[in-house]
Amino acid sequence: MARTYALPDLPWERIAGRLEQVAIAVLRLDARLQASGLSAGWQSRCDLTEAVRALILDGQLVDVGDLVLHDAGMDVRHPTHELTRAATALRARRTTLIRPAPWPLSIDGLSALRGIGPLAGEERGTPKGKPDPDDEAAYPPFAHDADPWQAHFAEIDALLERTSILLAGETPLPKRRSPLVYDAEVDEAEHEDLWLDVVQRTSPWPAVAAAAIAWDAWLDLNLYPRQPWLELILASATLRSKGLTTHLLPLAAGFKQSKFRPQGREGALEKLEGFCSVVEEAVAIGHKDLDRLILARELMSRVTARCRSSSKLPQLVDLFLSRPLVTVPLAAKLLRVTPKAVDLMLAQLGGALPRELTGRSRYRAWGIV
Repeated sequence: MARTYALPDLPWERIAGRLEQVAIAVLRLDARLQASGLSAGWQSRCDLTEAVRALILDGQLVDVGDLVLHDAGMDVRHPTHELTRAATALRARRTTLIRPAPWPLSIDGLSALRGIGPLAGEERGTPKGKPDPDDEAAYPPFAHDADPWQAHFAEIDALLERTSILLAGETPLPKRRSPLVYDAEVDEAEHEDLWLDVVQRTSPWPAVAAAAIAWDAWLDLNLYPRQPWLELILASATLRSKGLTTHLLPLAAGFKQSKFRPQGREGALEKLEGFCSVVEEAVAIGHKDLDRLILARELMSRVTARCRSSSKLPQLVDLFLSRPLVTVPLAAKLLRVTPKAVDLMLAQLGGALPRELTGRSRYRAWGIV
């Protein structure tokens, strides 16, 4: 008999007002973001900072400056294991935001966000045009071998050998996962089905309640403990799939700011109230970050209004509005100008220049904080 995850019996009459209060707060933030014209920049900054906060909640420290430079392909040092995980969390957030709302809450979405399936924007077809003769990666394997069919025949021989073993009544040994990394008693496929069933059964529920139950079920089933950032991403995706918002809320920042810490012995109402407090803290953080961006844009726009039409100063302003910090080499690469030109544009901003974050004279970075 198939196993079923038991949903809590919530007193809807008592919690209806609370759920409506949280939903209205999320709707107000979403409407304000769309009206401000800073939606893309706010989401870009949020994705970068959330990837770092998710790793901090897991006990791993990652510098947001290192992640910004790693995302631009400008690492100043060899990437650490923690930085690589933060980049994976960043990629998962961006993929969740690019794809349509129901996709992250499907088995294909889970596989792609875990890194075992194709992500958004990845082309599966062959590139058009004639490949470069000097580019080895543009040609398929064994393309330059004397007998290009040898590899294909080897695959067919291996398939025939496996088929012969099965027809003879022998069962090949399955690949075993290392017990040092994976728990042999945990069936991830079954837990995935249980969680997706929870999402399906809570689809008629209010958005905040459905996201809270999905988050609680994820923690209870202990899905993907080596990828702790997915739980909050999918909770945000649940709110987005309900049409409550078109963005991914900074739930990791809200969880870090709130006092709620699930211990596993709370009741259904306590868990729901805890998730509501996390969402409210995330909304408050989103409003504060948007206030900073609006003020910084207003100050810098007074300078850009006097610049020439060929100036790249407005693009530098957009860079400040979409990154937690900006360095001279980063701006020079993304704007395709020389570092000296970036220095001149920074001097041109004058008092409107965002705060310098490093306090150094050699390696400097500016950001809106």
